[in-house]
Amino acid sequence: MSLTVSEIIYYLKRLYREYVIKYIGRLIAALFFSLVVAGTTAAIAWLLDPAVKKIFIENNRTYAALIPIAIILVFTAKAISLYMGRLLVIVVGFRVVQNLQNQMAEHLLLSDTQTLEEKHSGKYISDFLYDVGQIQNLISTGVLNMLKDSLTLVALVSLMFYQNWKLALFAVLMIPLAAIFAKSLGKRMGKVTTQAARSVGSFSTLLLETIKGARIIKIYRREKIEQQRSEAAIKDVTQKGIKIGKTLIRATPIMETLTGIMIAGFIYFAGFLISNGELGINNFFSFLTAMMLSYQPTRSLATLNMTIYQGTAAAKRIFAIIDEKIQIRDEEKFPGLKIKKGDIKFEKVNFKYKAGKVSAIKNISLDIEGGKITALVGHSGAGKSTIMNLIPRFFQQQEGKIVIDGQDIDRVSLYSLRDQISMVSQDTILFDDTVENNIKFAKIDATDEEMHEACEQAVADEFINELPDKYQTTIGENGVRLSGGQKQRLSIARAILKNAPIILLDEATSSLDTESEQKVQNAIFNLTKNKTTLVIAHRLSTIKKADNIIVMRDGNIVSSGKHDLLMQTSGDYKNLYNKQVI
Repeated sequence: MSLTVSEIIYYLKRLYREYVIKYIGRLIAALFFSLVVAGTTAAIAWLLDPAVKKIFIENNRTYAALIPIAIILVFTAKAISLYMGRLLVIVVGFRVVQNLQNQMAEHLLLSDTQTLEEKHSGKYISDFLYDVGQIQNLISTGVLNMLKDSLTLVALVSLMFYQNWKLALFAVLMIPLAAIFAKSLGKRMGKVTTQAARSVGSFSTLLLETIKGARIIKIYRREKIEQQRSEAAIKDVTQKGIKIGKTLIRATPIMETLTGIMIAGFIYFAGFLISNGELGINNFFSFLTAMMLSYQPTRSLATLNMTIYQGTAAAKRIFAIIDEKIQIRDEEKFPGLKIKKGDIKFEKVNFKYKAGKVSAIKNISLDIEGGKITALVGHSGAGKSTIMNLIPRFFQQQEGKIVIDGQDIDRVSLYSLRDQISMVSQDTILFDDTVENNIKFAKIDATDEEMHEACEQAVADEFINELPDKYQTTIGENGVRLSGGQKQRLSIARAILKNAPIILLDEATSSLDTESEQKVQNAIFNLTKNKTTLVIAHRLSTIKKADNIIVMRDGNIVSSGKHDLLMQTSGDYKNLYNKQVI
């Protein structure tokens, strides 16, 4: 993917308008220091004129003392200005990157679940680390070089024209050749940078999956195969990096050749002018120094095109994330949800996943009575989790509406909706933090007494008190240092601590042994008194006491009622139950 000129201009303007302009004061200061660098660089070349004439030709001892002092002062001023200019633009570059990363993080946190699931987390990591690095380089290196080198080149070329306009015209003819070459390199750089970003994203994806799937890889003896995949991915990243390096250094031999041609022609032409008395030795040395000093800024400006291509290509990928429309977001104009009884009603709701060929739930109408326990049962793919995920608006239904106590959940504050809901999923999510912080994640200002009570109800206090540092024990990534049952009980304790009026339990006891499951079930049933509870359970023995059991098949509700009634009237439920009992 290569960028058009209009795209490059658009992304450069947007970066400046939305991110860089707020640091315009620093850039103006950097411009000032760049002017000083340009002036002092030209001054270094100019000083050789009086140095040669006064010291070596006229043998003036006063100038022999003054000119070295002047050279030291000029170099010192250049060094300080160069340092300050670089420091300023480096800070601006990192500040811009910080703002971009903050915006990306905010977007990811606010994005609906379906949007996030369309792209692997490894790709996001590549955007956060690799692409923002390209933008940081564009600002820190590109802006500095553009300011410093263009001004320096102007100052040096002006000095060359001052010394001898004929020689200066000859030297300036080389600049368009470098510009033409840089343009072709820039297009190539945009393409290979995009390829490199994709390679880094693919490798990040593979690395994350290797770490998370370590046990599965080992049990199925896939180490060699996964190693081969890793080697292939690393090789691809390496090859793309080498390709970028080759493209970058391709400018070096061309520029060296052009410089050699220029110097050779310059010496020949300068000899001709000196022999005709049109150029003095002192002018020659000053001009030669200015020309040699102009080599670095000319080379830098020639490769600036590549830096711009790299940065704008990265900006395009980052803005694609930031500009992604958030389908489910909080609206300040909407009122907060007010829970009275906690009745939940689905009215002809239809939902289809983007990747799905058919609807996950089809024209569902459902009443979940407030303060009661309602269970959803059915084979995998029946639509149970979809119904549960629609209530806190993790997904957005395409048709119909969901109402809580007469309030359309699409027309109330999203924050207030989710504030009224506690959820325990079969896919337990814990953080690499202490036990206490994982539990208090639901209620950061909870007292220790409230936390301990929640853990007792979740039958989690028993194993927590046996941990090395009890509630201050760090449990590792997603609770890797805990057993499956222990992780599930921490998740339940977290939900209990929130004490929300609506509770969603998706296979909440799936990882518990029989003894722990019974204890947690008793705690859950005690907790859910007078609260609206929706339960998904494959083990039907755990929901026999539910006030209402809804049987689903292929996205439809086929029957509902209490356990005893369904055993008599629902063939689907009876078959499901008997398969587990027998």
